[in-house]
Amino acid sequence: MKKSNSFLPTALYTAEQVRSLDRCAIEDHQLSASLLMKRAGKAAFDQMLSLWPQLNTVHVFCGSGNNGGDGYVLAALAAQRNLSVTVWQLATAEKLVGAALGAYRYACQEKVMIQPFSLLAWQQQLPINSIDTENIIVDALLGTGVIGSVRPEYAEAIAAINHRHCPVLALDIPSAVEPDTGHVSDMAVEADATISFIGLKLGAFTAKGRVCSGQIYFSDLGVPSSIYSSTQAVATRLILDDVMDILPSRPIDARKADCGHLLIIGGDHGFGGAPLMSAEMALRCGVGMATVATRSEHISAILSCRPELMAVAVASIEKLQSLLKKPNTLVVGPGMGCSCWSIDLLSHVIDTELPMVIDADALNLLASNDLHLNTDQPRWILTPHPGEAARLLGISSSQVQADRIHAAREIQARYGGVVVLKGPGTVVLDLNGNISICDHGNPGMATAGMGDVLSGLLGALIAQGLDVNDAVRLGVCLHAAAADTLAQKHGVRGLLATDLIAMVRAMINGVGTSRQMISGFVGD
Repeated sequence: MKKSNSFLPTALYTAEQVRSLDRCAIEDHQLSASLLMKRAGKAAFDQMLSLWPQLNTVHVFCGSGNNGGDGYVLAALAAQRNLSVTVWQLATAEKLVGAALGAYRYACQEKVMIQPFSLLAWQQQLPINSIDTENIIVDALLGTGVIGSVRPEYAEAIAAINHRHCPVLALDIPSAVEPDTGHVSDMAVEADATISFIGLKLGAFTAKGRVCSGQIYFSDLGVPSSIYSSTQAVATRLILDDVMDILPSRPIDARKADCGHLLIIGGDHGFGGAPLMSAEMALRCGVGMATVATRSEHISAILSCRPELMAVAVASIEKLQSLLKKPNTLVVGPGMGCSCWSIDLLSHVIDTELPMVIDADALNLLASNDLHLNTDQPRWILTPHPGEAARLLGISSSQVQADRIHAAREIQARYGGVVVLKGPGTVVLDLNGNISICDHGNPGMATAGMGDVLSGLLGALIAQGLDVNDAVRLGVCLHAAAADTLAQKHGVRGLLATDLIAMVRAMINGVGTSRQMISGFVGD
């Protein structure tokens, strides 16, 4: 599980953007490619020693490009430290050019053992049951230089790396992870840690790239900070510390009417738990009032579980119409189902001018019904997981995951509003077209109800007056960071969506931290 690193830069770049930064450092500031390669190898070597101080044997897998050159430098430094080091070569010296060739000669000078990779030789060198932190594997095969499937010999080397039971350090990005999307066509190196150079690669923070990268570290290689002003990052890494100040302190004379009224619409037959979870999260996040519009069969259970809620049976459009006069924000979709009742309710609320979070079954209804949408109205927040995103776009979920940024942009183009594409490295596309990638979250969140509590959290923040862009950034971060805190304490298995409610409440109030907010609620 990748842990967030708040010391990393927040800017995320494509591979071409990082190459542009690299060229700027070389051409405008007279930093040679060889110097930058030596700095990269040194930064990686230092990081390796910091992470695994007990190591005594280093296996470096080197390809033909600059990523391989970084590996050769690391190998030379390991030899200087009297560590046992072997380079497993996927490209002969004749295929090396420029700085990479110079790095190879440096490794030869330090008498590094260099041998062509073969599966048989590798298995003899490092037994498959080797489980320790004395053997370390360094992935310097491909770096950012791959899109799609890799050549067979590289695929064999990647499989060999992944079948060992010792730590793996990837240089720049794990080999065979597409640097701009995080997509993996067939297989990729599964690293325990990755050190990225000059600019963080977007693909390491979303989709399979987030899974394969492990803990991410960074070195700018000492390039002048001025080079970054010439390139606009494609996305921003979204972390809780950067967004916690979005929600203002509550005034001492606040009344419930000042804190917003959220209406949650959902809960078809047999699905009453979803709107209840959404509504309870909203209350715990500070909304003044929350109403659930649902099937009559769920009313008694909702009120007995959470009497602070208002719960209203809605059997007709007329009844829903009367409820729409009071709230200032809507959440539509939790447990909504896909019945005629569901379609009627969604068709009606779409015509309102209220800001709304559209989640779960409401997204599926949007995808499968010809509903009139005003995509220029910036009041939507669409929160699909990959399957729902696929239905919205009429493609497969694997196509969505192959380029999550593109999928989010396509959803916004068709439906408007803010898009929250959930999953590893949740993508947030705001009303201004800015992309953020949430750097929190863990596999414990793969459980029913997580989306329902997120929708209630987002709805509560908007109801309390936050701009939709700010509400989404804060809400997505709070939701995922709360799950991380719980997973670190109790483990990822058995994490319930409702477990997040108390944790989010504590975090949003800064309980036990320097962010403690003023509490001075005056009731009616």
